[in-house]
Amino acid sequence: MKIIKKILLFFVLVLSTQMCFAIANPIEIKLSSPDKQIELQLKVGSELIWTLVQSDDTVIAPSNISLQLADGKVLGKDAKIESIKRNSTSTTITTVNYRKKEVRDNYNQMTITFKGDYGIVFRTYNDGIAYRFFSTKKDGIVIADEQASFNFKSDHKAWIPYVRDPREGDKFQTPFEIIYDQSLISQFHTDSLAILPLLVDLGNQKKALLMETDLEDYPGMYLGLNKQTKQGFKGVFPKYPLNERVGGYGNLNYWVSKRDDFIAKTTKSREFPWRVVFISKNDKELADNDMVQRLAAPSRITETSWIKPGKVAWDWWNNWNISHVDFRAGINTPTYKYYIDFASEYGIEYVVLDEGWYKGRDILTSSDEIDLKSILDYAKSKNVGIVLWTAWHDLDIVKEQAFTKYAALGVKGFKVDFFDRDDQKAMRSCYDLAEIAAKNKMLLDYHGMKPSGIQKTWPNVLNFEGVKGLENVKWARDNMPPYDVTLPFIRMMAGPMDYTPGAMRNATKDNYQPSNSMPMSQGTRVHQMAMYVVFEAPLQMLCDNPTIYRKEAECTRFITKTPTVTDSTVVLDAKVSDYIVTARNKNDNWYVGALTNWDARSLTVDLSFLPEGNYKAEIFNDGINADRDATDYKREEKILTNKDKLVIQLAPAGGWAARFEKL
Repeated sequence: MKIIKKILLFFVLVLSTQMCFAIANPIEIKLSSPDKQIELQLKVGSELIWTLVQSDDTVIAPSNISLQLADGKVLGKDAKIESIKRNSTSTTITTVNYRKKEVRDNYNQMTITFKGDYGIVFRTYNDGIAYRFFSTKKDGIVIADEQASFNFKSDHKAWIPYVRDPREGDKFQTPFEIIYDQSLISQFHTDSLAILPLLVDLGNQKKALLMETDLEDYPGMYLGLNKQTKQGFKGVFPKYPLNERVGGYGNLNYWVSKRDDFIAKTTKSREFPWRVVFISKNDKELADNDMVQRLAAPSRITETSWIKPGKVAWDWWNNWNISHVDFRAGINTPTYKYYIDFASEYGIEYVVLDEGWYKGRDILTSSDEIDLKSILDYAKSKNVGIVLWTAWHDLDIVKEQAFTKYAALGVKGFKVDFFDRDDQKAMRSCYDLAEIAAKNKMLLDYHGMKPSGIQKTWPNVLNFEGVKGLENVKWARDNMPPYDVTLPFIRMMAGPMDYTPGAMRNATKDNYQPSNSMPMSQGTRVHQMAMYVVFEAPLQMLCDNPTIYRKEAECTRFITKTPTVTDSTVVLDAKVSDYIVTARNKNDNWYVGALTNWDARSLTVDLSFLPEGNYKAEIFNDGINADRDATDYKREEKILTNKDKLVIQLAPAGGWAARFEKL
């Protein structure tokens, strides 16, 4: 008996030693990219710690990740591996209403399942990595918090989009309309949070873009400073809404007055959002990032031919300021028929009826000044679609009834405004509305919300605001031209943006004045025109009024001929916050747009991207006096081939735009 006890004691000591050794010496697992240049290193022990290395250079220093549950358990603490599965994928994704017809998807994947009914998936690409947790608990879990860390090896410079305008004192209520601050990571404002994407300069032209995608039924991630290292970030998440109230401007907001003590609740097994680090070798690569299309869930709409992208004649920015008509312009039937006539004349696919078309907060009842059926019938006769604006709350409370009613009347979609938050409830609503809209074959444009992958999963969601677009210059003196040449490298990499360009009143820095009724833009006329090429927006607004567009028919024709979705996209030249030159093609025709900040500059556009053949080029240059009169431009036509190079001159806050028509 004593011998048996001694043997048992021996095995207990051996097992205890092995367990202690396992905790003290975590298992290290590696996953390389297809080209072997990027390596993900994961340590599994008392904590989950990941590191990202590119070409022997550490990009992300050791960083902790976990999910903290409401019952006190931590998924990722003292993790015990059950299985590891590896696989590789090299395929092509056919996109819907994107800036490219096809996206290459080539990665190595590692799926680790841990004891406790959870796991984590890592993917390594040649240009970055992504990871996500998953839970296999059939009854679901309640997540109190998520630990997501992004530590850098040095105190790099970053472009930081701070949440500056929290609503009602809740730091998670924001319209996501944010200018970028450039500073060292250590100088991050500790009393603030930043939204995603966020850009970090790694030196030697290399940059890292922190992103998230597949944000279904889960709150968005904000970033705060990692106060321990002071050269990294940690994820911060809005708690679940407990109490809400209508308030704010015109009672259009749906504010959270009290939050619960958890960030997300699940009811079944599920995967959680992807956390993404995209790495570029130069700024041209940075502005050509397809991570969202690679990672977001596939389309849930099997037949998508009814989803029609296009341009929209818009009423609100120009304050319904049409002129030379025999009726009082405003939110009324004659005004909208005038907009419809303009849209029909210029081949514009849609007209939006913005704020004021419905009575009070009742989206099911139109204003007494509006004969909606007459407007819809007239639009149909002119082959123009009608999109209706609505506040999120007003639509959400009657969503089934509203979509059914307006689809039957022939309305093509809704512009849903004033989300101004991305907690779990708001994100669930985004997906719910998209599904109901799809059942009724209706389009959506989300405002007060940033894109996060839903545009791939529900491609009837054609655009998002979540950007400090042209509407802001009606009231503010924000420095827009540098922002215009920062967006394509950061915000636009998450998805399309409803910046609403197209201003025909253009001003230099000295001449610009905010104006609500007769708004203007900062920078030149051609700067505005080039945005239609550079900015991705499958549903793209024309912000100014039909009267002035008819006066400026030459510019208007160029804008309306520029497609909103394209077969391919090539970034020809770029430097973050300084300038960008982008080329896109649709069928045999190519479109090129260039934007600069307040610095005048000379650039060379190499046309070698064009296929063989002769092209008739319609070119819009900043005028020689555009630095004094920002409306000044020069139009010219040339016959060119892919052997040609063009030296272009951009005025301060200027632009250059061209259409190459295959002969």
